[in-house]
Amino acid sequence: MNPTRPRRLRRALAVVAGLVAASVVLSGCLSVMIPDASPRPSSSKAADTEGVAENLLPYYEQTLDWSGCNETFDCTTVTAPLDWSDPAKGDIELSVIRSRAEGTDDPIGSLLTNPGGPGASGVDLIRDSVSFAVSEPVRRQFDVIGFDPRGVGESTAVTCYDAADMDAYLFDIPEGVRGTDAWADELLARHKSFGEACDANSDGILPYITTENSARDMDLLRAVLGDSELNYLGYSYGTFLGATYAKLFPEKVGRLVLDGAVDPSVTNLDVNVTQGIGFESALRAYMADCLTDDECPFRGTVDEAMADLGTLLASVDRDPIPNADGRMLGSDSLMTAIVAALYSQDSWGYLTMALTDVLQGNADIAFQLADFYYDRQGGTYTGNQTEAFRAYNCMDYPTGATDEDLAAAEAALADKAPTIAPYWFGPDPCEVWPYPPAGVRERITADGAAPIVVVGTTNDPATPYEWSVSLADQLSSGVLVTRVGEGHTGYNKGNACVDSAIETYLLEGTPPQDGLRCE
Repeated sequence: MNPTRPRRLRRALAVVAGLVAASVVLSGCLSVMIPDASPRPSSSKAADTEGVAENLLPYYEQTLDWSGCNETFDCTTVTAPLDWSDPAKGDIELSVIRSRAEGTDDPIGSLLTNPGGPGASGVDLIRDSVSFAVSEPVRRQFDVIGFDPRGVGESTAVTCYDAADMDAYLFDIPEGVRGTDAWADELLARHKSFGEACDANSDGILPYITTENSARDMDLLRAVLGDSELNYLGYSYGTFLGATYAKLFPEKVGRLVLDGAVDPSVTNLDVNVTQGIGFESALRAYMADCLTDDECPFRGTVDEAMADLGTLLASVDRDPIPNADGRMLGSDSLMTAIVAALYSQDSWGYLTMALTDVLQGNADIAFQLADFYYDRQGGTYTGNQTEAFRAYNCMDYPTGATDEDLAAAEAALADKAPTIAPYWFGPDPCEVWPYPPAGVRERITADGAAPIVVVGTTNDPATPYEWSVSLADQLSSGVLVTRVGEGHTGYNKGNACVDSAIETYLLEGTPPQDGLRCE
């Protein structure tokens, strides 16, 4: 341990949200064209109100007003209570999009989806890339539903900074030297100002931006869509949302697929260490592939190339590289660029181009990767993913790690992720969040639920495979499907074995064999 290292609770500096959306744009999937179709007359089944408390009936009995939001999709809003424990506190709005079943007028039901984050827009996922989210056989038989969870996107949203202030928050280089008290104090002050801005600009919703409230919102969506059980496909953080739903409403579980699982029982500190090790593993896999290409800017063995990358990170940490737009590329932004490209093997070529340019003193492609990660386009932010990510995590994860916990975590990361470790931890932004956490970290068993399928990818950097194994083991009805490969999440990524297992389960209700391994 560096004796000058400030003894503060820390979590990862880079926003390493687990979201399937991070593997979409770089591989070109958002350009997929949706088949042109005229919208059919809007209709809704009667709401399911069985067992609903009297004070919640006005929400569960609401009638949806669908309207065509382009030539393919229907859109609506659903009103939910701000505080499920006290509906009198007011309401929020949830934005919902529907892709009608393409092959039948009598679909199996609705299939709710969540792309992860927390903070990624489910409306955007379906509107912009429904074929990436859900395979064609499933789209033919289900009404596919995307929604923005509370706090996110087009729903009642967390709002913090304008674009200029967000740029400063995410990209400005700290004046203090990394690892010193001055550095930590400066970053903690930034986090405090950010949290205060979120509180001031979000109209009182911050205390209620929790995964448990969002899971209760999902039950409302299920009911007003007219389904007696929830059919659901959740990616990454969406697996935690789905597992939380199963904990709260096991008797309402229909066909649940949790792909790229988050382990609900591990602490935030453990999450950051495990993710850091996961990204180091993915980075080594990338480097091994890169070294087979003449265009690779590195030479030698994987260990030698990783050491050279570590030298590059240290170099931009000491001497940031100016970009044409005035931003400076330091080690934190370069690490964000690296993380962004590691979500999908299809994006490794972009990482090679970025690192080649950085070695030549050019920051442009690295900033393109970082901007993609933060939903930044042309100097503006297209969503509020960063704000919602912070709000959910600070409310969901209890704090309380000790200095001894931190020392052990940093030692483990330095041992198993030596390239990433120097740039992974920083002052904990949730230490200065305006509200105390409301969530717990515990095993979820969901006793009494129908079979729940968990998909894990063996070298998934964002939601490491061990989390999928753990969640499938925790769930009383958990069924594990393993995809052997690289990248984040496993379904609809070109593995016929995984796709067939999930499609059979969703379309026929027959779960795959527990432990199915798809090479």
